[in-house]
Amino acid sequence: MRRIKKRLGDMLVEAGLITEAQVEQALAEKEPDEKLGEALLRKGYITESQLIEVLEMQLEIPKVSLYNYPFDEKLFRLIPKDVAKKNHVIPLAREGDKLYIAMADPMDFFLINDLRMSTGFHISPAIATKDEITRAIARYYEYEDFVGEWLEEQNSTTAETPTRIEEDEDSPIIQLVNSILNSAIEQQASDIHLDPQERGVLVRIRIDGKLQDERVLPKEVQGVLLARIKIMANLDITEQRLPQDGRIRILIDVRQVDLRISTLPTIFGEKVVIRVLDMNTSITDITQLGFQESNLKKYLKMIESPHGIVLITGPTGSGKSTTLYASLNKLNEPDVNIISVEDPVEYQLQGINQVQVNSTIGMTFASALRSILRQDPNVIMVGEIRDRETAEIAIRGSLTGHLVLSTLHTNDSIGTLMRLIDMGVEPFLVASSLTGVVAQRLVRRICRNCKTEVEVTEREREIFASRNMTVEKVYRGKGCPICHMSGYRGRVGVTEVLSVTEEMRRALLNNESVSNLYDLAVKQGTIFLVDDGLQKVLDGLTTTEEVLQIASVD
Repeated sequence: MRRIKKRLGDMLVEAGLITEAQVEQALAEKEPDEKLGEALLRKGYITESQLIEVLEMQLEIPKVSLYNYPFDEKLFRLIPKDVAKKNHVIPLAREGDKLYIAMADPMDFFLINDLRMSTGFHISPAIATKDEITRAIARYYEYEDFVGEWLEEQNSTTAETPTRIEEDEDSPIIQLVNSILNSAIEQQASDIHLDPQERGVLVRIRIDGKLQDERVLPKEVQGVLLARIKIMANLDITEQRLPQDGRIRILIDVRQVDLRISTLPTIFGEKVVIRVLDMNTSITDITQLGFQESNLKKYLKMIESPHGIVLITGPTGSGKSTTLYASLNKLNEPDVNIISVEDPVEYQLQGINQVQVNSTIGMTFASALRSILRQDPNVIMVGEIRDRETAEIAIRGSLTGHLVLSTLHTNDSIGTLMRLIDMGVEPFLVASSLTGVVAQRLVRRICRNCKTEVEVTEREREIFASRNMTVEKVYRGKGCPICHMSGYRGRVGVTEVLSVTEEMRRALLNNESVSNLYDLAVKQGTIFLVDDGLQKVLDGLTTTEEVLQIASVD
């Protein structure tokens, strides 16, 4: 193969994508083992699609999309998984003595030579994105081998017992479970679903809030697959009639990942949902949560108050816990005593005293809160307010000089005020203790790699006009292999921050209507969910369709 002597930085500058100054800055700030392309991507100077287009044009090496690529899984044996994963390569096809390989860095001639020596084939590289290769490795490597090995064992030996599943680390089922977990974590999935069907087990993962099919496993593996997961989570493998909950902590590439396990009996067997809690991918910086500047200032003022109660509201999966943990991280100083009571403790934070609720022995939110108030706290975080007793203790704690952070399941900020009163909390307690409310949702972010400007529709103009906003241009993702052809990659928060002012306190004490409270919120400049979402459309972060899924225009 002809050696290309032109440097990557020069090629990108010639293509007009970056400046020489940006190249110099990326070279100066890159990590010791980091390549220039990776540094430029990390700093946001270029997108992965732009990088691939330049390499394809300058090196005359074809690019390949791995989305739904028809892999020949027999070729995976030529390149071990650890080699493929470390070097971001995956075999595509074989033609005579030539092996076609997708590579994230086709300029790595040393790697090409090593692959030629180890496989015995002439290597013909193609360009693919690092994310695509990582996803393909996680999804396809070894899945079929483990199932095939286990089925062969069943034909030649007796069925695997729970004891063997627990003790034999080389068991195909153990390796299959590990492969399912690794694949989901590599793809940054938030949940893994194992759905028993009539003729198989459907494996699905949730990425950016959307469930997608991963693979269907044979019905024969259902029992041992479930048994292995139950053993890992210390659940009762003999109980198949009642739901169970458990927890697993595993090590993935020298980082710890927590898994929450939930089982539910269905007509075709037990369904398993695994919530993935990876601190390495969670946001701990409050400025990265998606707050508008004005909303961020209001929220920081709330949580920096020495006392009062601040509530984060929204449905399950709206990012409430992430906001709470980022807030605690902001407040976490050596001279501040922070105690949290949670069910369950999702992330362990250094320097914070975290209490786990255990209702079976009487350790409820309410009972834990009573004890916490005697522990001289400055800040208290209550995982969730579920009943009147917990609400009243949390509110009384805020009235005695503590800052209390908690969550509540309501649709918007004004609804939170009414929800507390409906729970039986006296209006004067709500009015005197509540500092503010943040209603929150998550919307999918437009993929940077395929983001394109599109024409504004008449319906969009009407929607923006109804909120006294004008729209000149909007963006959408046209779909690319990096975002799995969805047009979206990642999520961003949409927030509604309501400060409880003196005027609003008087309205609560006078039992004024919801419409009057809404008018007061408008008067004090509250940015509602739909307005914040539409502003993110104008900023090119998301689409109108995404906003309409989480907020009403009326």
